[in-house]
Order: sequence, then C-alpha cells, then structure tokens
Amino acid sequence: MRPFRRRGDELVARLVDAEASIVGLLLDQLEQLLAADPDDSGGDPVVERLLPPGHASDPEIAADYRDLTEAALRSGKADDLAIVRATLPPEGGEVRLDDDQARAWLRTTNDLRLALGTRLGVTADTEPPEDPTEEEGSQLAVYYWLTAVQGSLVDALVAGGGGRR
Repeated sequence: MRPFRRRGDELVARLVDAEASIVGLLLDQLEQLLAADPDDSGGDPVVERLLPPGHASDPEIAADYRDLTEAALRSGKADDLAIVRATLPPEGGEVRLDDDQARAWLRTTNDLRLALGTRLGVTADTEPPEDPTEEEGSQLAVYYWLTAVQGSLVDALVAGGGGRR
C-alpha cells in the first residue's frame, strides 16, 4: 500500500489487488452484520461493540436508547460502507477521496477494526503477529494493516485541514 497523501483537494493512496480484496471481503462481512435483524444479532459481541448500549448500568434506559438510535446508527454505517465500496478499486489501484469520502473511510475502517479486534480479542497489550502466515497471525496482520491505513488517512486529512468540521 502507498499511504494516503493529500493532492490538492483529494486524498490519494494506492492499494494492491490483495489489499483491495481484503477490504472488499471485510466490507461484505460488515454489511451482513449491519443488515442482520437486530433480534437475531442480539448478544453478538461485535454488534454490541459497533452499536454500544446507551447506558451501562440501567438496562431499561439502554433498551430505550437502542430503540431510538439503532436504526439510524445502522443506516449511517451502511451509508459510509457504500461510499467506501464505491471508491474502492476492486482490482487494486488508486483510491481518490474528497474530504467527506475520507471521513466515511475513517468511520468504516474504524468499524472494521472494532469488528476484527473484537473477534480476535485484541487488547492494548496485543502485539503484532510474529508469524503472519498462521490464521490468527494473518488476521492480526490485517488488523494492524487497517490501523496503518486509518493512520495515514488521519495524517493526510489533518495535513490538509480536512479533519475539522
């Protein structure tokens, strides 16, 4: 991957085909989670992480909050996901984003990292994999790669003043 850099009004990066394929697969998985019936996905730790309760100590308030906000949260995440999918070159290549698209990429890569990190049990003490060829090692490598993608995007946004709202 060539990290995101600002070029005029755009943020530009280059993904190789394998990287674009990985992002595409992760987007598919996230889309399935977001499209699932809320009653069927209850108790899934990834869904709980992506759509956290509004109140930690009062289940009734948390349930009311979820009733009021969950549809809008799912919809917003799905909209961001669609923007990422539309700007992702499926065979690899250049990713060109305006500031609004870049913010959608930030939110979506954050969701992808949260989902993957939750499934893998990533904590602050988790180290990058020593052997990325093992399954868990390769999944951790993807997690850390997404972190680098997100970091380069933040740096490029901040450098151009696009991180402000």
